[in-house]
Amino acid sequence: MSADPDVPYSAEASDALLRPVRPGNAFEDTVERLLQTIRLGVLAPGESLPPERELAVRLGVSRDTVREAIKSLAEAGYLVSRRGRYGGTFLAEQLPALPDRHPRVGRDEIDDALRLREILESGAARMAAARTLTATEREELWGRLTDVRDAALEDYRRLDSRLHLAIAAAAGSPSLVPLVAENRMRINVLLDQIPLLARNITHSNEQHEAIVIAILAGDEDRAAEAMRAHVAGSAALLHGFLD
Repeated sequence: MSADPDVPYSAEASDALLRPVRPGNAFEDTVERLLQTIRLGVLAPGESLPPERELAVRLGVSRDTVREAIKSLAEAGYLVSRRGRYGGTFLAEQLPALPDRHPRVGRDEIDDALRLREILESGAARMAAARTLTATEREELWGRLTDVRDAALEDYRRLDSRLHLAIAAAAGSPSLVPLVAENRMRINVLLDQIPLLARNITHSNEQHEAIVIAILAGDEDRAAEAMRAHVAGSAALLHGFLD
C-alpha cells in the first residue's frame, strides 16, 4: 500500500523507524531515530515531522525528551520550528554537511570502534570497581569527574577523554591504558564529526557520575553496566549522524 499523499511523512517507513527506544538512553536514541528518518529520506526537505505528542507515544518517551531532541537537531541545523496556524517542526531545506577535514565513515567502521570501546571500557570499569583503590586513585577519579562536569564546551571532549583514561588506569593493568587511549583516538575522530548536544552532555555527565560512584563503591556489575549504557548512548548519536 502506498503512503497517503496527504500525510507529510512516509507512514510505512516511519512505522519501522519511529519505534520505542531503550529507556536508558532515551534522548540519544530519540535523536538517532529522528536522524534516521531524515537521512534515509523518509522526510523530504521542508516536510514536517509528526506532532510531538505522536512522536512521544510512538517512541515511548516523554514529550520533554522529544522536545529536547527536536531542539538539539534544530540547533544542529537539521530541523526548523515554525509557529502559527501552519506551524510545526520541519526538515531543513538544506542539511548540514559533514566537516571536510574527515572522510565519511561507514557503519562497519563505527561499529568496530564502538564494540572495542565497550569491551575495553566496560571491562576497565568492572576491574576498577573490583580493586581496593588507594586514596590517590580515588581522588584522581573524582577530580577527573569534577573536571569534565565543570568543563567549558570547547574543553569537554578533551576532559571527557581524561576521565575515561583515569578509569582505565584505575583498573590496575598498565597495558590497558594505551589500548583505551588508541581506541579513544578513533572514537574522537568520529565524535568530531557530530555536534555537541547540550542535553547529551548533561546525560553523559550523569552517566559519568554513576560510573565513578559505582567504582568507588566497589560495585562491579553496576560499574560495568553504567559504562555499557554510556557507550550505547554515544553509539546511538554516532550512528544517527554518520550512518
